[in-house]
Amino acid sequence: MKVYFKILAFAKPIEKFAIPYVILTLLSIMFGLINFTILIPVVDLLFSTNNQDKLKIVTEMPHFSFTVKFITETFYYCMHLSVLHYGKIGALMFVSIILFVSVILTNLFRYLSQIILEDLRIHTLLNLRKTVFNKVMELHLGFFSNERKGDIMSKISTDVQTVQSTITNTLITFFKEPMTVIIYFVALFRLSVPLTLFTIFFIPITGAIIALIVKKLRAIATDSANSMSSMLSILDESLTALRVVKAFNATTYVQNKFHNENIKFSIVNKKMVKKNELASPVSEILGVCVVVGILLYGGIIVLRGDNSLKAGEFIAYIAIFSQVLRPAKLITSSFSALVGGIIAGERVLELINTKNELVNKPDALVIDTFKSEIEFKEVCFSYQQNLVLNNISFKIPKGKTIALIGPSGGGKSTISDLIPRFYDPQSGQILFDGIDIKDCTMESLREQMGIVNQESLLFNDTIFNNIAFGKPNATHEEVVHAAKVANAHNFIMESENGYESSIGDRGVKLSGGQKQRLNIARAVLKNPPVLILDEATSALDTESEKLVQEALFRLMENRTTLVIAHRLSTIQNADEILVVDKGQLVERGTHNELIANEKSVYYKLNSMQTL
Repeated sequence: MKVYFKILAFAKPIEKFAIPYVILTLLSIMFGLINFTILIPVVDLLFSTNNQDKLKIVTEMPHFSFTVKFITETFYYCMHLSVLHYGKIGALMFVSIILFVSVILTNLFRYLSQIILEDLRIHTLLNLRKTVFNKVMELHLGFFSNERKGDIMSKISTDVQTVQSTITNTLITFFKEPMTVIIYFVALFRLSVPLTLFTIFFIPITGAIIALIVKKLRAIATDSANSMSSMLSILDESLTALRVVKAFNATTYVQNKFHNENIKFSIVNKKMVKKNELASPVSEILGVCVVVGILLYGGIIVLRGDNSLKAGEFIAYIAIFSQVLRPAKLITSSFSALVGGIIAGERVLELINTKNELVNKPDALVIDTFKSEIEFKEVCFSYQQNLVLNNISFKIPKGKTIALIGPSGGGKSTISDLIPRFYDPQSGQILFDGIDIKDCTMESLREQMGIVNQESLLFNDTIFNNIAFGKPNATHEEVVHAAKVANAHNFIMESENGYESSIGDRGVKLSGGQKQRLNIARAVLKNPPVLILDEATSALDTESEKLVQEALFRLMENRTTLVIAHRLSTIQNADEILVVDKGQLVERGTHNELIANEKSVYYKLNSMQTL
């Protein structure tokens, strides 16, 4: 239940909903009880031999007080007046009016309580989804290297929905229904103590049987949640790599993979449904057994003529007890539903409580400008015990262009990821104007940088919104200027709706060169003092590369730039070239200095590309 109460905390301020819900629920229950207790005077009235036989008589108006006795005696006083002035038919009309009004009020208060509960459900869901999504966006990139995207999506969508439904449904079940049972049992005790003690005997038996069913549900619910995560992962991977799937004629393989997981999910769900549905008939059978026992035991008391239980009271007793069965059945059934919600809640809380390894220090500095240089001092970095960078040291002076080259897997992209602090090194320091970047706020550090990656990362939105992504308040003129600098304005104007054209999922409606130029335009609009280019032209054809390269040269003017490139022709004019191999800086210098050494790695790379 600890998980339950942690999830319930997302309903804060819960008192805003709980107080009116409690009041309205109590009123609904009380008026519902009146509907059945009215059966007593009705039966007595219909089967009495004269106007007063068997009828409870109150001849004087009782003194006002906030008690059940005052309400009861007032009712019988009014009924007595009706009998005196209009006979039994008049009294019957009076009771019918009271019953009609009571039914209307019962349903009105029930409706209003449900509306408040629905507000609570929406409020809880809003807070929970917001918290989970915010947490995912704040987590460091290393977290996603070890997690399946489908599992994260399952937690945000399916699990959150399951938790929300469980919380609100169990609030009804574990608050309203027990309250209903308690109030109705008070009424039953007032009608007949022996008969009520007889019915209570069966409650522990029902509880023990339901507890046994619920215990077996927990493992099944966990398997169901994991299976759903696997299905979402397969779906996400298949849609993302759809071109590859079709290119390799792997459609059948992917379909079978999804189908097998779907079968597994279906089998687990069948088991869960069987266990879930078992609770209902068990409670139903036990409830019928109790009713049969009440009919026998109570009927014998009435037939013997024992004044402790009259015929009208016995009928009212059965009617009230029939209403106790419904909430009792809901309570027992809800225990099985609660298990699924608790499992989903554990998965959601696990994500929410994930420790973010990259956070700002309490006294972190805010960087508002770039003055001198970025420096790596003996930096070491590992991915899961695999050493990627080993004692890397170099500087990127302001206004200079530094190029990183070397074989794939040497650590070039890792260096570019460490500068904006996507990861933290295991040892060593990265200094920004002499300040360790761990001592700066990540937001202000990244504000000084523009990044253009090899993969063109765009959103399913308009061209305008993709360019203005990092600057939502940008004017149309600013966006157009950025597009012109990036050699993107012409193809944008040739598209169907210009800057308001939708580019599709991940920019599927654009060519590789067009997508990359939009990425460059986005960086131009941000106008950062530091620029990081990670293989920005490696995936382009010759014509697109020429256009993108021109845009990059304009973007690099008067900026501090770190360039990662495989094509050495693009970085020959760099102020310094660093050759990275197996996590170490093996060579450094200008193009002319490095090419002069025929034994250098740079010379070999240049010769291979020339060939």
